[in-house]
Amino acid sequence: MNVILHHQNQRTKTKKLNPKKIEIMEAKKKVLLVDDDIDVITVLKAILTKEGYEVISAMNKKEGLEKLRSEKPNLAILDVMMTTQFEGFELAQEILTSPEFKDVPFLIQSSIDVLVTSKVSVQEMAREFRKDPNFKDLQVLLVKNITDGTAGIDYKGEDGKTYWFPVRGFIRKPVDAEKILPEVKKHIN
Repeated sequence: MNVILHHQNQRTKTKKLNPKKIEIMEAKKKVLLVDDDIDVITVLKAILTKEGYEVISAMNKKEGLEKLRSEKPNLAILDVMMTTQFEGFELAQEILTSPEFKDVPFLIQSSIDVLVTSKVSVQEMAREFRKDPNFKDLQVLLVKNITDGTAGIDYKGEDGKTYWFPVRGFIRKPVDAEKILPEVKKHIN
């Protein structure tokens, strides 16, 4: 690459630069971690920072909403159960339904097993799982289509009603760098 250098009162010089030494300054992608476990935040922060992401963290839904507004992250990673067993779901619902956050993709992080299916509708499959005696009493079902990658959460709220919402994907706890990085790269804006 040739760069033309021009200084006042001097001749114009052309200098050849090595492309390998040119660093393109690009804004770092921001990842918001919302988890009440400081150890999980510390591990995730180390993994993501090493990969060049800017990492912001919050310990609960309220802090998460504040950081979503102030930091405008490119991706959010939400723990399912924080202060209450519904807090992660409530935050995910706010992201999905708020015009302010609707463009922020998010991943759900949990130690809950993910049920897999190849059915076209993961929501339909979740409701079928609910009919099975082994699953009907579970508060939370995480369901993923192994064919097309669609995923969602079916959970029973404090009001006893069953709620469904789609998600981009799941991250399994404990944190595994080899599994989390492809998910982050796949879904980050």
